[in-house]
Amino acid sequence: MEDLMSKIISLAKRRGFVFPSSEIYGGFGSCYDYGPLGVEMKNNIKRSWWKEMTQLQENIVGLDAAILMNPKVWQASGHLTAGFADELVECKKCHHRFRKDFLEKDKCPDCGGQLTESRKFNLMMKTFIGALEDEAAVTYLRAETCQGIYVNFLNVLNSSRSKIPFGIAQVGKAFRNEITPGNFIYRTREFEQMEMQWFCHPKEADKFFEYWKETRMKWYLNLGIKKENLRFREVAKEELAHYAKRAVDIEYKFPFGWKEIEGIHNRGDWDLSNHSKNSGQKLEYLDEETKEKYYPYIIETSAGADRSFLTFLINAYQEVKGGRTKTTKAVKESEILLEIHKDLAPVKAAVLPLVKNKPELVKRAKEVYELLKTNFVCQYDEVDSIGRRYRRQDEIGTLFAITIDFETLEKKDVTLRDRDTMKQERIKIDDLVGIINQKLNA
Repeated sequence: MEDLMSKIISLAKRRGFVFPSSEIYGGFGSCYDYGPLGVEMKNNIKRSWWKEMTQLQENIVGLDAAILMNPKVWQASGHLTAGFADELVECKKCHHRFRKDFLEKDKCPDCGGQLTESRKFNLMMKTFIGALEDEAAVTYLRAETCQGIYVNFLNVLNSSRSKIPFGIAQVGKAFRNEITPGNFIYRTREFEQMEMQWFCHPKEADKFFEYWKETRMKWYLNLGIKKENLRFREVAKEELAHYAKRAVDIEYKFPFGWKEIEGIHNRGDWDLSNHSKNSGQKLEYLDEETKEKYYPYIIETSAGADRSFLTFLINAYQEVKGGRTKTTKAVKESEILLEIHKDLAPVKAAVLPLVKNKPELVKRAKEVYELLKTNFVCQYDEVDSIGRRYRRQDEIGTLFAITIDFETLEKKDVTLRDRDTMKQERIKIDDLVGIINQKLNA
């Protein structure tokens, strides 16, 4: 299974999905850059999540809070205390550092050396605001996006005229000084979260917890994740975060084991009551009908865009033995296919002239490309044989390959090849946009 991860990492770099950050300088601390295809696919994931959580759900609004906030926010949230820290151990021989809970033995996994006693290591990333780097200028890169939602609770409540129950959704970067990042983009120090905070009456918290747990699982299933590779894991009481009354993880069966891709948490009234106490602002909710005043309970759904990206990439990866395309004599033993869901595929259509040494074919192919690119993310490719180009598009998950041949010049139609079924059909150029739209929306 580790071999699969090495293949995924190789494909991601070779085809422009994910690059090691600052690679020409040797990389930098488990940070990654999303390439041309990666940024399209990641944006598609975020768009799908945003549509699901705001457009298709009732009473959820959006927010984009600042990454830098008053450091008092992090004091009130508990992030500057021992509650937001990992147990750090260091090898006395090679001086490599590890999270204690990640180790199976009491010896260094790298050299077998003796480990130090564990100590608390805070995960917040510190920075400075202003001209002087002193204690008065200290602030932090946010460790999670949800705190920006909590401190804007009243602003959103008053400006959107929302009533309990309602939710606030946000997509954005977060930063944690992880001791032991790893498994490619699964655990990194800079990552992107997709979080929704659902504010409800305390008596309805259990009901909404179950609703959001099932709803979030359906999102992954509806986007093609294999059911047998997903599961719920109830987080044990001794594992719960300091704010959580209950937590359930959605886990995916990665090549490196079952790991969390999303958490559903009942945070109780911990967040709003603590920010109310520390800020001096009243963050209670007043029910206009019953005149009841209370701190809403919060049901949180917290997913990682990067972890989702890796999940969808692994789920889509296939090796087809014997090859799929038979248009060249030299067929490889196997060909790579990324069967990415149509909503997430980075490229929807590729336009391919049958040969590139016929100006009339190239001219017509470029006209078709110009027609399509205003409607979909498309590629134009005339390099190598048509078979190699088909394989190249399969390898990046392109949904449709459109071939312009000599018959096109006469009949003004093209061959449309479906990635998943391999079915080819002749389509009039004038009908092409409509038919592809129909297939994408089916």
